[in-house]
Amino acid sequence: MNAEIHTSKGVMKVELFEKDAPKTVKNFVDLINKGFYDGLTFHRVIPNFVIQGGCPNGTGAGGPGYQIDCEVDGENQYHDRGVLSMAHAGRNTGGSQFFVCHSRDNTAHLDGNHTCFGRVTDGLEVIDAIKGGDLIEKMVVVE
Repeated sequence: MNAEIHTSKGVMKVELFEKDAPKTVKNFVDLINKGFYDGLTFHRVIPNFVIQGGCPNGTGAGGPGYQIDCEVDGENQYHDRGVLSMAHAGRNTGGSQFFVCHSRDNTAHLDGNHTCFGRVTDGLEVIDAIKGGDLIEKMVVVE
């Protein structure tokens, strides 16, 4: 399964890791299908680290009203350039916030702590173009 993240800076096409993080992917897809992410911002952007979005109030403190467990034992659990991973405030506290890695240089320490659930396969340049406050115009699931 794949998804597209349409932003004010371009489109990122994403391959989702259904086999490695099935519950996280299901949660992400369910939120996409509900339109949850449409119109939200990338509220946290740290160059050469991550771009983060998925907070409904734009502060980094919001979520969907529930929490999901981490899935860090599957394959593809490496925070390389373009990888999508669940943000959380501690183990098993993820919900809707996710981040996309700029590079592995400053993200390797996240391996085994945050669930990697997809990777950008087209539109990597969009990651570098995103600035804090840029919009997630819409997300779509592509099967």
